[in-house]
Amino acid sequence: MAADPYSTLGISRGASEKEIKSAYRKLAKVLHPDTNTDNPKAAEQFSDVTKAYDLLSDKAKRAQFDRGEIDADGNPTTPFGAGGGFGGGFGGGGGQRGFSGNFGGNDGIDLEDLFGGIFGGGPRSGMGGGMGGGPRGRAAPRGANVSYRLAVPLTDAAERKDQRITLSDGKTIDLKLPAGVEDGTQMRLSGKGEPGPGGAGDALITIHIQPHPFFRQDGDDLRLDLPITLDEALAGARVKAPTASGAVMLSVPPGSSSGKVLRLKGRGMTRKDGTRGDQLISLEIVLPESDADLARRLDGWKDQRDVRGKLGV
Repeated sequence: MAADPYSTLGISRGASEKEIKSAYRKLAKVLHPDTNTDNPKAAEQFSDVTKAYDLLSDKAKRAQFDRGEIDADGNPTTPFGAGGGFGGGFGGGGGQRGFSGNFGGNDGIDLEDLFGGIFGGGPRSGMGGGMGGGPRGRAAPRGANVSYRLAVPLTDAAERKDQRITLSDGKTIDLKLPAGVEDGTQMRLSGKGEPGPGGAGDALITIHIQPHPFFRQDGDDLRLDLPITLDEALAGARVKAPTASGAVMLSVPPGSSSGKVLRLKGRGMTRKDGTRGDQLISLEIVLPESDADLARRLDGWKDQRDVRGKLGV
């Protein structure tokens, strides 16, 4: 049986949804197997943290766990509680109390289903009705859920490009990323887990957005440092600039300085409402290390502006 999910995430039982998500993100970053190649236990710990988050982030499952209806693995607990037996027995009023509603605090268990066949079926009106009727068993358990980690390139996340993933049964599927996808987002594929008597469990896929060689995510925006030459900065120019969806032509205004930021609307990350952030491009003037012609042209010229005056120096 898995450890208590609250203890696994290091939070209290009264933690809010935001606190649960925050705790998971912090632990996932620390335990991510890609950053713990020298620690073989990291993958197991990461899986435990992911399972705990999956249970507690699901309102219905969390409520069931808090009421003792399911264990930390999401499996149903015994309908008779930890003490076992029938408590007050079958005689008198005490024997019928347990069958007038939910037994042992397990709100999700229908006692009519459990005992209807033995005590005659029909409505829950006590123990009467004789021994007739066919037996009715409890629902068969579903198979276990299976957790996956899916590495997604930053530009694919921005464009929400379909991602191919291979499941444990060897089958491959094309997964459509949700709007507002971010590092740590979890997706659930119903019935794609381990098989079981009551049906297959689910596949739980945790998205991990990979760093990019030159794009940086800044909230809903993407940032890029774009090198330009001195003549392009002085006279202005049309230059190619990369975006998540491919190169575009960008207008550099005349007299642009290093650090000037240009904005490409709608070229950033996809938000939950389907709209997109922007791409912010910071210009960087790149001078040649040694250019005799440039040195000759600038010989004797000096910029008289006090460009560092605002810094107090």
